[in-house]
This record gives sequence, C-alpha cells and structure tokens, in this order.
Amino acid sequence: MDALRIRGTGKPLKGTVRISGAKNAALPILCATLLSDGESLLRNVPKLRDMETTSALLRFLGRDVHFDAPEIRVRAGSQVRPEAPYELVKQMRASVLVLGPLVARFGRAKVSLPGGCAIGARPIDQHLKGLEAMGASIRLERGYVIAEGPGNGGRLRGAEISFDLPTVTGTENLMMAAALAKGRTTLVNCAREPEVEELARILNKMGAEVNGAGTDVMHIVGADRGTLAPFDHAIIPDRIEAGTYMVAAAMIQGGDVLLEGAEISHLEALSSKMRAAGVDISSEGQSVRVRRSGPLRATNITTAPHPGFPTDMQAQFLALMAIAHGESVISETIFENRFMHVPELQRMGASVVVRGNTAVVQGVKKLYGASVMATDLRASASLVIAGLSADDTEIRRVYHLDRGYECIEEKLRGLGGNVERVRGAEA
Repeated sequence: MDALRIRGTGKPLKGTVRISGAKNAALPILCATLLSDGESLLRNVPKLRDMETTSALLRFLGRDVHFDAPEIRVRAGSQVRPEAPYELVKQMRASVLVLGPLVARFGRAKVSLPGGCAIGARPIDQHLKGLEAMGASIRLERGYVIAEGPGNGGRLRGAEISFDLPTVTGTENLMMAAALAKGRTTLVNCAREPEVEELARILNKMGAEVNGAGTDVMHIVGADRGTLAPFDHAIIPDRIEAGTYMVAAAMIQGGDVLLEGAEISHLEALSSKMRAAGVDISSEGQSVRVRRSGPLRATNITTAPHPGFPTDMQAQFLALMAIAHGESVISETIFENRFMHVPELQRMGASVVVRGNTAVVQGVKKLYGASVMATDLRASASLVIAGLSADDTEIRRVYHLDRGYECIEEKLRGLGGNVERVRGAEA
C-alpha cells in the first residue's frame, strides 16, 4: 500500500490551490443518470477512487461510462441489470444511491447493504421507509435490499415522507425516486447540504420539478413520462476539500493561501470557527483567501447537520486545535465512532482526552513526527495537516485519502509543503 511522507519544515504554506469538483455532489448525480436515456455529461469531476468505483457500478448496471477526468460521460446501454453487488457496494457507502433511481425507472432493484468508512453505524432505514411510503415493497435477504414498485414493478406514487432525522443520502435517494413517481412528493426534515441543492438542479434540468432544496421541506413533482432527459452540467466545488486546505493553511503562522474556485457561502460554519481561532478568512471574487498572522486560540465546536459545523471537518479542525493556545472541546453529534484519528494524533504529541462523543484538546507548542495509520477518509486528512507542522511523519494506508482528495501531495507541494508519496509501503 502507498504511504505519504511529510517533512515539516516550519515554513508556512503560501500560494494558490485549485479546488476540485465536489465528490459528494458527483456521486448522486451519476446515480441520477439511471433515470434517463441518451448521453449525459458531468464536468468538473475529480479524479478519485470513488469516481472509478461509481463508474464501475454503473457499467455493471448496464450503462456505458467513459471517465476521463474532469469529465464523465454516461450513456444508456442496451440492457439493464438492476442489481448492485456487495463486491462494488462494500467499497463505498454512497453506492446505495442507485436504489431509488432503479426502483423508480425500472420497477425493481437488488442492492447490497452498504459499506464505506468505518466511522459508525449509518443505517438506511430512512431510505426504505420512504420508498415504502411511495408504494414499494421492501424485503431484506442475505445482505441485500430487494425492492419492487407497486403491483410487482409498477410506478412509484408521490407521498408525504418525514425523516426521523436529516440524512443526506436518504434525502437524495428519495429525491431521485420522486423524480419519476406519479404525482407530488413532499419530503420533511430534509438534509440541506449544498450537494442536495446541486442534485435538485440536475433533476430540474432533467425534467422533474423540485422546489425547496436547501430548506427542510422539499416538494417534488415527478415527470409525466417514464424517463427523464439527459443533462450537461459542471458540478460545484468540493467544500470539504476547500475546508481541509483552509485548515492546512492555518497550521503554521504566516500561512497565506488562495483557494481558487472555492465557494465561501458553503463554508460559513467553518469560516466562523476559524476566525474565532485567529485566522483571517476573506472572499476574493470566485476564490477564498486564508491567512494566519498570529497565534491560534482554542475554539470549541459541535458538529451538526448543515448549515452547522460539518462532521467531515471535525478531524481536521481537531488537528488545528492540537497546537492552539488553551483548551478546546470538540463534540461529535453525527457519528458515534469518529475519533479514531485521536490515538494517531496522540502519537504525534497531541494532548487529547476522549469522553464519549467529546474530545477535550489541550493545545501543545509543537507536534512531532511519527509513523501513523489512517483509519478513514477525513482522519487521513487530519494526519496530513498535523504532519505539516511536525518533522518527519509517515502516514500509512492512504488509500482512504485517495477516495476524497485529488492529487493532495501535488497540491500541497505547490504551496511549499514537503510531501511525497511512497509507493508500495508496508501496511
């Protein structure tokens, strides 16, 4: 397996980094191509393992897929296989997003229960509850969800569905199902993430009628015909990649980085906390500038559904607080097992005590290089960030990192970071 070797030189990051397209927007949009015939073109797509996995899944389902980053072309094939096998779904939890489109478009689906990062239980009960409300019959059989439309494969019906809690993939799955359902569907207590809004834009381009995206109540009127139109669309920038580089820029005093293409309106919760920590964040046209001219101040965060502080930035922010002056309290309310980066940061000298869903961080003057192990995607990013302010650090199992960050070592080198990939390092 590959590893990353980071030699912290004490020099701040400076320069410009281009932010890639949003992985978490591209994944549901690619699944939405199952709702149409013809050829769809998705632009500004990051070159990531998750894009390759999704392309392979769509090919298995019968689509012709051509992925040449930053573009993916998806065309309807001659046959449809409405089954997503465990071998593909286990690699990426978002694969469950084919469930809604398959049932809506083809009247049936057999989809493995999902895998992905080991950051706690992420059940799909809200997806299944919603599909049942739309008339689908659901059964679980040997690790698979088997769903059929009303009357043994008929068209789904519009319904009013209230989520027990906001769920991004649950909202997206039911949005796509409702786009071909008969009549009007109302989704209550929806996820409000920018990626959900982006999917709504796509579905509207394709011929559905989606209103209320970005709020907690959404109304969707399904298209009259049995298929939606193909699309040509460039996706939004990746707010989590942008946030990761924001934190990286702030790790060493004197950092000054321009995030080209970042959307500051998607980063308000993080920006507010970074300003509280003593970091200057400003908008410059279609870019965001991050500067740190003084010491870091300890700042508390509590993760929450959008527009709250994103759980996908918790690990990175904790790494920043590890060298801030004072004591920070980091509370994780989304996932119950998302402090697996803490033991690795402790190996680098961080002073962190975990109590249930809370981590208490006492800032130290300096982190030290160590050999550490990545456990999930965002934990990997936190270790990279910590390594920038330490001396010689080796991060193993960076295949997690490759799921969500395009060419991270090249981008950091472009900002002056001493980061190299070691091919075939021991696990």
